[in-house]
Amino acid sequence: MAYLLQGRLPINQDLLLMQKGTLMRKVRSKSWKKLRFFRLQDDGMTVWHARQAGGRAKPSFSISDVDTVREGHESELLRNLAEEFPLEQGFTIVFHGRRSNLDLVANSVQEAQTWMQGLQLLVGFVTNMDQQERLDQWLSDWFQRGDKNQDGRMSFGEVQRLLHLMNVEMDQEYAFQLFQTADTSQSGTLEGEEFVEFYKSLTQRPEVQELFEKFSSDGQKLTLLEFVDFLQEEQKEGERASDLALELIDRYEPSESGKLRHVLSMDGFLGYLCSKDGDIFNPTCHPLYQDMTQPLNHYYINSSHNTYLVGDQLCGQSSVEGYIRALKRGCRCVEVDIWDGPSGEPIVYHGHTLTSRIPFKDVVAAIGQYAFQMSDYPVILSLENHCSWEQQEIIVRHLTEILGDQLLTTALDGQTPTQLPSPEDLRRKILVKGKKLILEEEEEEPEAELEAEQESTLDLEAQLESEPQELSPRSEEKKKVVMCPLLCRPLCCQIMAQAPISKPGLLLFPKQKPKAILCPALSALVVYLKAVTFYSFPHSREHYHFYETSSFSETKAKSLIKEAGDEFVQHNTWQLSRVYPSGLRTDSSNYNPQEFWNAGCQMVAMNMQTAGLEMDLCDGLFRQNAGCGYVLKPDFLRDAQSSFHPERPISPFKAQTLIIQVISGQQLPKVDNTKEQSIVDPLVRVEIFGVRPDTTRQETSYVENNGFNPYWGQTLRFRVLVPELALLRFVVKDYDWKSRNDFIGQYTLPWSCMQQGYRHIHLLSKDGLSLHPASIFVHICTQEGLEEVES
Repeated sequence: MAYLLQGRLPINQDLLLMQKGTLMRKVRSKSWKKLRFFRLQDDGMTVWHARQAGGRAKPSFSISDVDTVREGHESELLRNLAEEFPLEQGFTIVFHGRRSNLDLVANSVQEAQTWMQGLQLLVGFVTNMDQQERLDQWLSDWFQRGDKNQDGRMSFGEVQRLLHLMNVEMDQEYAFQLFQTADTSQSGTLEGEEFVEFYKSLTQRPEVQELFEKFSSDGQKLTLLEFVDFLQEEQKEGERASDLALELIDRYEPSESGKLRHVLSMDGFLGYLCSKDGDIFNPTCHPLYQDMTQPLNHYYINSSHNTYLVGDQLCGQSSVEGYIRALKRGCRCVEVDIWDGPSGEPIVYHGHTLTSRIPFKDVVAAIGQYAFQMSDYPVILSLENHCSWEQQEIIVRHLTEILGDQLLTTALDGQTPTQLPSPEDLRRKILVKGKKLILEEEEEEPEAELEAEQESTLDLEAQLESEPQELSPRSEEKKKVVMCPLLCRPLCCQIMAQAPISKPGLLLFPKQKPKAILCPALSALVVYLKAVTFYSFPHSREHYHFYETSSFSETKAKSLIKEAGDEFVQHNTWQLSRVYPSGLRTDSSNYNPQEFWNAGCQMVAMNMQTAGLEMDLCDGLFRQNAGCGYVLKPDFLRDAQSSFHPERPISPFKAQTLIIQVISGQQLPKVDNTKEQSIVDPLVRVEIFGVRPDTTRQETSYVENNGFNPYWGQTLRFRVLVPELALLRFVVKDYDWKSRNDFIGQYTLPWSCMQQGYRHIHLLSKDGLSLHPASIFVHICTQEGLEEVES
């Protein structure tokens, strides 16, 4: 079976050496370093490892799992071991999703180069695979798993075992009949193409055949006119259907004669339905399609919270990998908590916790390297500065020297702006968001400030997730800044010394509120995104400017939406808002970002290291517009005169009815691969997230013991008041009457990017990775206005 891919792989000396195997040191930490024998399998697509050459091997990773390969000097871990191992002998395998990196140290520079070059060649090959090649790879993987004795052929016993692995419950007599039909050599085993034919017999699609015959006059082909009729009537392609039909026939019809005659065979029709053109996600929404010349505050911005953390908020690891992963998934706003570090070098970590610490300069270097790999649009550096004057100067030096021209240091064109610049204006620029020195005429009302301060001291979340106080120049004298353990806020030493203590942990301040010292050079780097404290919407309108931005804890933001959602919407039409998770989320869990997007909040910061429903929504929204990290808000969230209230949307508000027929599923993965005999009982749940009245879910019944080609044929109906804000999430679960249903796969997308008609939904894992070829087949129809829908 391996020949399917080997025939396409170039003969390469590096790959031949990798297939012989290499003894290398696997490194997990400073104390965990163990020798392992790594070998590229004959299929050229999987790497196995053993404790020693000739030892019992087990799978390590598939080439399709690999994102990239880095040299040793790019690894945080290997750099820390540079005195023990030469960096030139080390390399790092970086995987897609949230899987931990694999750090390896070879016995020579040449061995390391062999594996790096070979892996990079294979990753490039996999990346450029077409649909058929990916299917071949999938089949090759299954053949490897089913061929238990690894003799290159499959007996009927091995085929039966494989069927269970593939989630197929089949009558033994029928399975043997398919086996004999495919065994054209009559050898009693299946090899290569025989296995492919056996697979094809398993994957007959009667529901697609029935649809094909509905539009085909002879049941053998679709003529050009018949295919145009299908595209217009079912796929709602409108006037472009005629031109599109010719393009699709040329793209998906396998036979040259069919292309010449402008007809589509059943194989071509199925190929179209399974392709990107037949996907539920509209292909016109994949490239950059939105207007990128509007002010920054008119966009949702893909944002990360405590980006340096790759684990929990109390004891988790801090790593530059957090920034690399966030930026590579399209994040445009990253957070950096900076504290005084040893040897005069600022460090990044979650203050007053046991999280590990990393040098600030390493964070800046990673941001500089990866900021614009996935998107040219601006990156916002949200600085939480807790440093002394001296180390603030080091911060400035690292930002300016490492980022160079990427760092925005002055207003565009040197002119006084009247609104925030656009993402287009700020292409390939990094903006600093943070505190800025207050000019005399900008001093805030002391009564309002004191009132807000008193309120915040009573707020547990504010104590756990506080932001630095407003900073202003007191004098040129450099005063040491220390932190109050209770409030986590900077206080001048001399004030603390004078403050009488009436209760343990409680400080009584002199009447005049102290101000921590902000280095003017750091203040100067804040151009468009000055962080200010929020008191009220009227206060913001009266005292603040468009270039000032406020941060809200999730609890505060929820309260404001409930009490004054329309005012919050208006506030977000002229100023940027950032929402961050509660300090009580010590496990790095996430909130539902949708309710904050409903109010027009732009920077809804997520704990990106934590997979789940909430990150599915975030990934779903930002999947569009080339994944550039900026999505234009609906017009009613950009209009300063908007009366839209997210909690009480006017009904009907451009309302629509959504009708979804869930038809069938294909090649659904097992929930637990360790249980060969277990086969899933799949059901499909459709969830809608939007304004509160629109947020709902419905599900099909479950299909017993069939994850390979389950059929549901059930229709679900939804009423949606504000489709412009709606996200759809399709979830496939394994029914379990004894406990919660287990997750199989999901796909989330914006309503505005949904295609009507017969569509395949290609499922993703919990980490957002493709589960190819797993999919569900649906029919989508939207209608203007509201129909009565059963609750």
